[in-house]
Amino acid sequence: MSELETRTIAKVMKRLVPFLIVCYFVAYLDRVNVGFAKLTMDKQLGLSETMFGFGSGIFFVAYFFFEVPSNLALEKFGARRWIARIMVTWGILSGAMAAIPAISAATGISGEYTFYAIRTLLGAAEAGFFPGIIFFLTLWFPALYRGRIIGMFMAAIPMSSVLGAPLSGYLLGFDGVAGLAGWQWLYVIEAAPALVLAVAVLVYLTDRPGEATWLAQDERNWLVSTLANETAHRKASHDFSVLQALMNPRVLALAFVYFGAVAANYGVGFFLPTIVKGFGLTNAMTGWVTAIPYAVGAIGMVWWSARSDRLGERKNHTIITLLIAAVGIIAATMTEDPLLKMLAFSFSAFGVFAVLPVFWTLPTAFLSGASAAAGIAAINSIGNLSGFAGPFAMGYIKDATGSFNGGLLLISGCVLIAMVIVMVLGHDHSLEKAPVDPKLAAD
Repeated sequence: MSELETRTIAKVMKRLVPFLIVCYFVAYLDRVNVGFAKLTMDKQLGLSETMFGFGSGIFFVAYFFFEVPSNLALEKFGARRWIARIMVTWGILSGAMAAIPAISAATGISGEYTFYAIRTLLGAAEAGFFPGIIFFLTLWFPALYRGRIIGMFMAAIPMSSVLGAPLSGYLLGFDGVAGLAGWQWLYVIEAAPALVLAVAVLVYLTDRPGEATWLAQDERNWLVSTLANETAHRKASHDFSVLQALMNPRVLALAFVYFGAVAANYGVGFFLPTIVKGFGLTNAMTGWVTAIPYAVGAIGMVWWSARSDRLGERKNHTIITLLIAAVGIIAATMTEDPLLKMLAFSFSAFGVFAVLPVFWTLPTAFLSGASAAAGIAAINSIGNLSGFAGPFAMGYIKDATGSFNGGLLLISGCVLIAMVIVMVLGHDHSLEKAPVDPKLAAD
């Protein structure tokens, strides 16, 4: 590794990664804080477990339909403008969740259907943000670095719960302040940062390396040339159009792998505060205890993705973590002891979160350009349908049986199927390597 490469990657990491982590932290918190709002919101709006599962999951149905168009728009108009647009609309709609009782009273529409409507609009608004960032990172980081970079970025997922869970539990105690319930304050306060960050995105982000005036000329030249060589190398092996990428069997197979991984994340995550509250804890204590598995997941995500980059291995790193996720969820159904249950969920969380950044090195190894924008969005949108199916199944089975165990076992089955697909599908690691530019090597 040359001094030029080390210096360039360090600058790009320092400039982009911390800022993108903060953006995704806020995005993910606004997406999943519904799980904490549920603790008091359900009673006020008259929601059953099935209704809540349907409403929290319907976000992902709208997300599915708008994901690919949104990512293609990002590729056309540039990440800076499009990500800012996404953040403004999702910030407004996330805050609008607090207005459900007022909207319901003004329109005569029940609280249940108002909840469904705003969650649907929120999914449409946020569509394209995550795959857009993944695509954006492929424009800035060579494949050798993507596992650890995506791992750092995606650490915002568990960290949003590590920090957000105690905050959300605390905000639920704001009942009656200015005439709002605690769950309404939760939505209002946690939505505000998205609007502030939207302005920061316009000012701070740079769309492509060739426009990065904050890099020295030799650094820009090295980065642009290296990424161009990698793209040419991938296209020589797999040169897909947008339509071919969307219909590619490997893309579709990876979408089903992601379906299983996401089912474990959202299916468990949306109901974990309810499960923990069932231990007899206060709302505030529920927040702290719920944060524990996510802290384990954050550590696992960063460490495991860096390990995958260091060893240059993707397939087995994906398989092992999917197995850990499934085993942990199954173990959680085998005990009612709070300590053992949380240990099982923490073990599972390691696998659930550690698999995600390694997984995203699989499609980015053979997709590039507009086909990467479309393919990544397709994988993410299809996979995220489990964000609807998982919570809905958990809620429905809980109402039908009085227990979350059946839903947890169903989700673990989805994770095991995902593991088998990865075992069969394999991964061509040579596509992550590109010929060295002799001019740069001479430098």
